Amino acid sequence: MSSMNDEKKEAIRLLKTSRGQIEGIIKMIEEDRYCIDVTTQIMSTQAILKKANMKILEQHMKHCVKGAINQEEIDSKMKEIIDVLKRMNK
Repeated sequence: MSSMNDEKKEAIRLLKTSRGQIEGIIKMIEEDRYCIDVTTQIMSTQAILKKANMKILEQHMKHCVKGAINQEEIDSKMKEIIDVLKRMNK
């Protein structure tokens, strides 16, 4: 396994946060909490999972794609794609 880069570290942190939130959501349902509060927490967890996914995509582009395509302008092209994906995931 390759060394852990910043994107992977951040993705793991976000996934652990979402895991904690999911455990909290399960507890909320078991305690018969108000449905809108449960739904709000689910949406919050979905947002964190989207951020984690973005970090994995960034990792792929910065490390995997860059290694496979050795073009001079790859960094600027990758940034453009990452920016578009970030806007799509809002």
